[in-house]
Amino acid sequence: MNETAADHPYGTPSVEERERVYETLSVEDHADRVVVTLRRPAARNAINGLMIAELHRVCEDLERTPRLLLLTGHGGVFAGGADIAELRRRGRNEALEGINSRLFERVRRLPLPTIAAVPGWALGGGAELAYACDLRIAGPDAVFGNPEPGLGILAAAGACWRLRELVGESVAKQVLLAGRNLDAGAALACGLVMDVVPTDRLVAEAHAVLDRMSRSSALALRLTKLVTDASGAHPVADDLAQAVLFESPDKEERMTRFLEKKGGRA
Repeated sequence: MNETAADHPYGTPSVEERERVYETLSVEDHADRVVVTLRRPAARNAINGLMIAELHRVCEDLERTPRLLLLTGHGGVFAGGADIAELRRRGRNEALEGINSRLFERVRRLPLPTIAAVPGWALGGGAELAYACDLRIAGPDAVFGNPEPGLGILAAAGACWRLRELVGESVAKQVLLAGRNLDAGAALACGLVMDVVPTDRLVAEAHAVLDRMSRSSALALRLTKLVTDASGAHPVADDLAQAVLFESPDKEERMTRFLEKKGGRA
């Protein structure tokens, strides 16, 4: 199928994107953002070793050229978990390598904000990948869950501590210990997702959030994310980050435009 600029509202994909080959992902590479769709339809987008490797490639690109990231899933599913056949073959050494956890932490530490648009099931490793993003928007059929103990393992790629930070200890233990799944309404009520929107508007709504972000200073977003992710109280880090921003040409230009629009009034 021939693609036109209308198929890519944020700009025609670059030559580099068209030449890049992924087997488990669809990647749209735009000037201010990258859109990644998990795509293993025969396995409900389950996260396997190849997908992990390909997501590392995406992270490498975003670390080299910081941009916003929109992460979603193909076919009405975000990711139905990790690849169980692969997990069954893994032993102690593979666990100590942190195959999934190191990727998800890398996603978490990307320079600019990330958002997961979750259209359906986000289970196990799929849920943990969504938890690693800065923000989440859910479709009405979204379901988050961590059924790992039923398979004789634990949610070891961040859920045991990241989910507690996101929704609190009580809800986290309901999910991790009691096997509770959080549907879209419950995820919204506990703050796991920022909004629930119709499936046909899910990606567009995620883009709208990124549009708002892209109008902000990229440096301010980057430093805000860095400071927000730091643990504990950090007034010195706040001051240092602000000192960098106070000296930036972008701050001068943005505040000048603001004051000119207000007729010189604060």
